[in-house]
Amino acid sequence: MCYGYDGDRTLTESLAARGLGRRRLLRGAAVALGAGALAAGGAASALAAQPGAAPAQAATGLGLRHGHGKGRKPLVPPGKISIQLYTLRDALGGEPGYDATLRELSRIGYNKVEQALGYYGRSARELRRFYDRLGIRATSSHEGISETDEALRTKIDNARTLGQKYMNVPYLASNSADEWKRWAERMNVEARAACRAGIRYGYHNHAHEFTADLGRGRTPWDILSAELDPRYVHLEIDLYWTVTAAIELGESDPEGFSLDVIRAAPQSVLQFHVKDRSATDGDTSDLGTGIIDFPRIFQAHQVKEYIVENDRPDVTPIETARVGYRYLRR
Repeated sequence: MCYGYDGDRTLTESLAARGLGRRRLLRGAAVALGAGALAAGGAASALAAQPGAAPAQAATGLGLRHGHGKGRKPLVPPGKISIQLYTLRDALGGEPGYDATLRELSRIGYNKVEQALGYYGRSARELRRFYDRLGIRATSSHEGISETDEALRTKIDNARTLGQKYMNVPYLASNSADEWKRWAERMNVEARAACRAGIRYGYHNHAHEFTADLGRGRTPWDILSAELDPRYVHLEIDLYWTVTAAIELGESDPEGFSLDVIRAAPQSVLQFHVKDRSATDGDTSDLGTGIIDFPRIFQAHQVKEYIVENDRPDVTPIETARVGYRYLRR
């Protein structure tokens, strides 16, 4: 789920329409690979999460998994690490609260966030001042398609005030090919307006874009990749969902499927949502504790932002943020 939308349910429904059930686990050799990654990455992430863990100790397991030997350039530069605030929704709206949570993100090392779920009682200008004091910038956001041109202007004005570089449509779902085409047409209009304001406009995927059958062998992704204007619209690829779509479709190489999606798209892939997939139940999991071979993907395609996310944090939202930052950093 991203920004309150149930991508898991939509995926299940799209598969049911094809007469298919859910595949919760990888099979055969892939399971063994995932278990190995879990042993190396999971142990290192757990160690990294300990407040007293020494940096060299915390990096050991991850270095083996990533192939990051001494002196090698990291796959993910620290200035490109961000986090989707939907991951922290329970902490933002409850305890410890918005201000304390953002301060803790800054202490962890985050200097970028991706907005979701509104501004929590502040105006865009007030939120910008708060972020400036913390040394954080809201560089991206999840925003639905605007219902009116006035709403679009407000959305873009707020993004400019916050200093955003990107805004992304987080979720769309329909069984109608015509509706997907209408959405693509509207996104092209919004993207041109965003471009005039100096903001890149993108689309964020779930899994159903690849699994829903719209007739004549077409999927929503076929329509989006054909209709979204690559001059103005970029892609924010959610790697958990592309891997999950591959598994549900019976693909033997989920990371290879993800890379094929990236390479085949006419649109530029500028951002990744980085959340792992549990080896036990296929749910989202903290980075480094699941089966996804992120280094393979990162080595093949570099982006402008690597955005930590876990729809259901394994321990606490802040712990997910801490583990995710250290995983990408090391």
